[in-house]
Amino acid sequence: MKLNVVPARTGLLWVRLGIRTFLRQPLALAGLFFMYMAVVLVVTQIPFVGMLIGGILVPAATLGLMAATAEASSGRFPMPTVLVSAFRAGRERLRSMLVLGVIYTVASIIATTLASLLAGGAPAPAPAAGPEQPQVDTGMLVTLLLHTPLFLMFWHAPALVHWHGITPAKSLFFSVVACWRNLGALLVYGLAWMGVFLLVGTVLGLIGALAGGANLARAVMVPTALLMAAMFTSSIWFTFRDSFTADDPAAPPGLDGRAG
Repeated sequence: MKLNVVPARTGLLWVRLGIRTFLRQPLALAGLFFMYMAVVLVVTQIPFVGMLIGGILVPAATLGLMAATAEASSGRFPMPTVLVSAFRAGRERLRSMLVLGVIYTVASIIATTLASLLAGGAPAPAPAAGPEQPQVDTGMLVTLLLHTPLFLMFWHAPALVHWHGITPAKSLFFSVVACWRNLGALLVYGLAWMGVFLLVGTVLGLIGALAGGANLARAVMVPTALLMAAMFTSSIWFTFRDSFTADDPAAPPGLDGRAG
């Protein structure tokens, strides 16, 4: 397995591929995303341990959605069982995926706690004398900032564990290195998705407001946001696919987690 350094414009390609693949299998990919969200919602309702279990399952769920995109991009229909690909890859890789989940959960708790402590000490903004102005959510910004290293560590880590058999510690390291080396492409990728979200949200919001007022606009925005999130997850696979190459190009990794 070796790292590929791609030009910044590749970020736009990843967005286009994600949208095109989603539109090729919209019902399947959207359905799998909603299934994942439903499972998370149910699991997090378990008293005391629900949030912990939900966090531990994040890397495995991310891998499942990536595997679904890989199936769709190859012209195959992704079945619901693809979501549990991480649990069908053998005991060793399952153990590594669960280790990733524990690391993710602990790191997320630490980052969230630190953000709460830091943002909690920030002074409240003074009330405006004129018309009410939108306020910046300091706590959310601090939380996002502290989670950014976590995002970099886990962006490629589940896929590296599943498809390349990398150990959890090395997968986290390689993920950070790959994100850093391809930072230009990832920045373009993120900005392009922000543009897509803003454009779609603005257009549909205006249509909803003109057709039926604020209530209809809000009703339109909620399912639209979920569909856009599903479309975004369909592009993550391509960021991984183009960032790494298997040692044997003639034998690409299989979707069952074992080298083909």
